[in-house]
Amino acid sequence: MSENDKPVIDEYSGVETTGHDWDGIQELNNPLPRWWLWSFYVCILWAVVYWVFMPSWPLVQDYTRGFLGYSQRAVVAEELKSLTEARADLGKQLLASEPEKIVQDKGLLEFAYAAGKTAFADNCAGCHGSGAGGAKGYPNLNDDDWLWGGSLNAIETSIRFGIGATHEETHFSEMPAFGVDEMLSKDEISTLVTYLQILSGQQANGTENLEPAKTLFADNCASCHGDDAAGDREQGAPNLRDAIWLFGKDKKAIFETVHAGRKGMMPAWDGRLDPVTIRALAVYIHTRGGGE
Repeated sequence: MSENDKPVIDEYSGVETTGHDWDGIQELNNPLPRWWLWSFYVCILWAVVYWVFMPSWPLVQDYTRGFLGYSQRAVVAEELKSLTEARADLGKQLLASEPEKIVQDKGLLEFAYAAGKTAFADNCAGCHGSGAGGAKGYPNLNDDDWLWGGSLNAIETSIRFGIGATHEETHFSEMPAFGVDEMLSKDEISTLVTYLQILSGQQANGTENLEPAKTLFADNCASCHGDDAAGDREQGAPNLRDAIWLFGKDKKAIFETVHAGRKGMMPAWDGRLDPVTIRALAVYIHTRGGGE
């Protein structure tokens, strides 16, 4: 062995070097710990065994199945099937029960509430909010202000057929655009808005003489909202005497509503959701606090 082939010993650690040198820094030839090497070998062995027995390698249009033929998708599908079968009886009971019986049956009510809460989060929260509190243009489902009725049956009908939807049995309500269609002048609309503010308990200017406003209301609004402005659920016309305004209650917002009109719209969930889910949704919304 020549002198160049003799191992170089690091003078500080006393460990043999590999002969590699970076800017005067010598690489020590320290072997890997045996426990680390054995762990590494075991991992390699485990990987080979896994490749053989479990699905692992992707192919062009499929994947290797492995000797065990295990499929997480099949497991989930089986679990969902079992869950559906377990809920089938409760679903039948829910559809067969009268509204008052659902409320009185603790087990059935809990089932409907849980199923409805999940369905609401998946399908309704995007418009009405996660807590069903609504937003501007989207009704608050926690109060007792219902355009088409707040009973369990009425809520279920609204969910099933929608509002202004394509379903042949949908609710339909469209407020005329009194300003855009030149049915009323801006001054007449402003006078009418003042009257509406007063009806709903708000402070308003220009209240010295309300007779013209009363006449405007009787001629243009009473046929839908009623002579007393309390609304009409047969037409989906809101109560104008309360403090609940879907698109805002300040003078500017009410003026815009009267001037441009409003048209409510909600999808019809019949066909999108199964009857049990729709009934569960109705129960959940009804129990939020605003059901009648």
